[in-house]
Amino acid sequence: MDFNLNEERQQLGDMLQRFVRKDYGFEARRKIVASAAGFSREVWRELANLGLTGVGISEEHGGTGGNAIDTSIVMEALGTGLVVEPYLTTVVLGGALVREAGSEAQRARILPAIAGGELLVAFAQGEPGTRYELERVATTARRDGAGYAITGAKTLVLHGGSADRLIVSARTSGEVADRRGISLFIIDAKAPGVKRREYATRDGQRAADISFEKVAVGADALLGAEGDAFDAIERAVDTAIAALCAEAVGCMDALNAQTLEYLKTRKQFGVPIGSFQVLKHRMADMFIQAAQARSMAFLAAMRIAEAQGDERRRAVAAAKALVGRAARHVGQQAIQLHGGMGVTDELAVSHYFRRLTAINATFGDAEHHLARFSDAMAID
Repeated sequence: MDFNLNEERQQLGDMLQRFVRKDYGFEARRKIVASAAGFSREVWRELANLGLTGVGISEEHGGTGGNAIDTSIVMEALGTGLVVEPYLTTVVLGGALVREAGSEAQRARILPAIAGGELLVAFAQGEPGTRYELERVATTARRDGAGYAITGAKTLVLHGGSADRLIVSARTSGEVADRRGISLFIIDAKAPGVKRREYATRDGQRAADISFEKVAVGADALLGAEGDAFDAIERAVDTAIAALCAEAVGCMDALNAQTLEYLKTRKQFGVPIGSFQVLKHRMADMFIQAAQARSMAFLAAMRIAEAQGDERRRAVAAAKALVGRAARHVGQQAIQLHGGMGVTDELAVSHYFRRLTAINATFGDAEHHLARFSDAMAID
C-alpha cells in the first residue's frame, strides 16, 4: 500500500501549513475563540479564496475536486493550528450528506454555495441519550399537506448556532432504533419553530442544542428517498471520522514539536532536561504513537475514497480506536513533560490536549469504535 503523496497533494499540504503559521498563530486564535461568533468570517473567506471549501466537491458543482485523501491533508494542517472555523461541519460533513443523499437539483443548488464559502451547514443528528447510535432517532417528520412538520430535539450540534442551513435527521416511519424509516431534511436555521441555544465547548469550538416545534418544510426539503437515509448518514459520518483522525494527527504533530522544543530549552542541574535518558524514551514513544496514528488515519482516508460497506467500516473504526488512544497518550505525556505549566490556559499545549480529548469523543470514542471494529470482523 502506497502512503506517499503526489506532488500536487504535497503542495496543498505545504500551502496550508504556511497559512497556519503565518495567519493563524496561537494568540490570533485566542482572539477568534473569544469573539461573539467563536470563529472568523475573514478566515473563512480566506479558506474559500484558497479553494479549500471546494475540496471534495466536484468541479461541476463549483468545487476543486479531490476525495477523502485530499480532505485529510486539509484537516491535518488545520489540526496543527487548532483552526476553529466550521470546516468539518460545512465542507466535510455537510458536503458529504448532500452528495450522498441529495438529488441532482439539490446538489446543483447547495454544493456551489458550500464550495464558494457562502453557505454554512450543520448536521443535526445526535439526541439526548443516544450515545453514538446513529439509528436512534426520535425526532419525527409527519406528513403535512404537500410537505412535512418536524418535531423533536437535537443536542451538541457542532457549529449549529452559526449555520445558515441545518441538515436534520427525522423519523418518517418505524420505531426509535430502526435503521429504516429515517429521512434527511435541509431546512433554514431561522425557520419558524426552530430554537437554538448555542454554547462554547471546552476545546474552543461552538455547539448548540436545537429544538424543532412543528417546523413546516416543503417536499423539496427532503434529501433523498423518504425513510432511506441511514446508509447515507453512516457514510457521511465515516467520512467525517476519517477527517477527524487526520486533524488529530496534526494536533499530535504540533504537540510533539512543542514538547521537544521545551525539552531542549528547559534546564535542570545545568543541562537541558531533554538530555535525560528517561525523557528521551518518553519522547520517542510520543513520536511512535503519532506515526502509527498517521498511518491509520491515512488508511481510513483511502478506504473512504476507494471502499464501501464492511471494509470501509472496519478501517474507519480501527483508525478511530487507535488514533483516540494515541491522542490520549501523546496529550498526557505532553502535559506531564511541560510540568505544572502544561495545564495553564496561556500555554498552547493544554488547548491541543482539550481538542484531542474532544475529537476522541466525537462520533464515538476509542472504546465504541473498538467494539464496532469487532462487530465488523464478526460479520466478515
